[in-house]
Amino acid sequence: MDQQNYLPVTKRQPLALVRGSGSRVWDSDGKEYIDALAGIAVNSIGHCHPHMVEAVRRQAGELMHISAFYVSEPQVELSRRLVELSGMERIFIGNSGMEAVECALKLARRFAHSRGRGGTVLAFEGCFHGRSLAQVTLGAEKYRQGYDPHPAGYQRVPFADLDALKAAITDEVGAIILEPVQGEGGVRPFPAEFLQACRALCDANDMALVYDEVQCGIGRTGRWFGHEHSGVKPDVMALAKALGGGFPIGACLCNGRVREAVQYGDHGTTFGGNPLACSAALATLEVIDSEQLVERAAEQGARVMQRIRTEMQGSPLVKDVRGLGLMIGVELSFKGADVVSRMREQGVLSNCTADTVMRLVPPLNMPEADLDRVVDVLLESIKEIGNG
Repeated sequence: MDQQNYLPVTKRQPLALVRGSGSRVWDSDGKEYIDALAGIAVNSIGHCHPHMVEAVRRQAGELMHISAFYVSEPQVELSRRLVELSGMERIFIGNSGMEAVECALKLARRFAHSRGRGGTVLAFEGCFHGRSLAQVTLGAEKYRQGYDPHPAGYQRVPFADLDALKAAITDEVGAIILEPVQGEGGVRPFPAEFLQACRALCDANDMALVYDEVQCGIGRTGRWFGHEHSGVKPDVMALAKALGGGFPIGACLCNGRVREAVQYGDHGTTFGGNPLACSAALATLEVIDSEQLVERAAEQGARVMQRIRTEMQGSPLVKDVRGLGLMIGVELSFKGADVVSRMREQGVLSNCTADTVMRLVPPLNMPEADLDRVVDVLLESIKEIGNG
């Protein structure tokens, strides 16, 4: 298919997908693939799940969009459900992960100023928080290039370095933002004790702790939210990706003390929280709940990681196998782009992040036989490419 009209901002693979069902997709030539990327952790209940298709079809025939001046039943129900699941108090619904994180940063700064602190936000090396100007300022150098002057008030410290974090905190710092499991940074979970230390620092200094759960939230890690593995709750949390199961939606949640700093007119949206997107998200949550996919992600993720560790034990080709649930990173001793290509040739869609980390984020309901096939092809491809 001709891509000449699209901005060349993405390195696309030579593949045009035209149909999906469950954990499988088909290209324009009719070739079938197992999808172990799931739209980068988006298609959490697989492609075209009947319950979600019916929910979207039904809502599209009733009411698709209204102004934020009015209330819709799907938005009210989704808000109630996410507040209940998260233990937070208030929610703002947008259209994407970028919007969810942008809302989180704005709330964090509002809170900081209400407490007499500056608005500087601390992030960690390896993070990826989105593509807005503020968000690329937080991220890696390759995302910042060409966009200077960068917005002020954002600073990075080394990954999980408590001494560096403590040294960076001044009266000008109002918040810490992190992904409980870094995605683009190489599928790196933060240690639980480090999150506990972050919580203690925020409490001691009256700062906001912000979690970006855009990629690791909504059951991906074997818990509803990635931070639940540590037991350390945030003040603000951003969600997206799997929340809509393939339909664009994002959400930002906050606790009571942050909510007190927010006033009328502090934020807004045109399309955010529309009935169609909220219906898709509700259907996604219903499937995850009814099919027990959170528990399944924990069980299958542990099984897959153990198999990879066992079969590659002692191999110089694999440096580490890490992750939580079905958010799995296999760190190679060489660049993984050719492994991705080889897997695609063998009928499996995958991804390499941080140059050397093969990232597996399949649908949470991918059949066990398909998961086994993904691992088969992954290991075969690693050996073939790595051994030259």
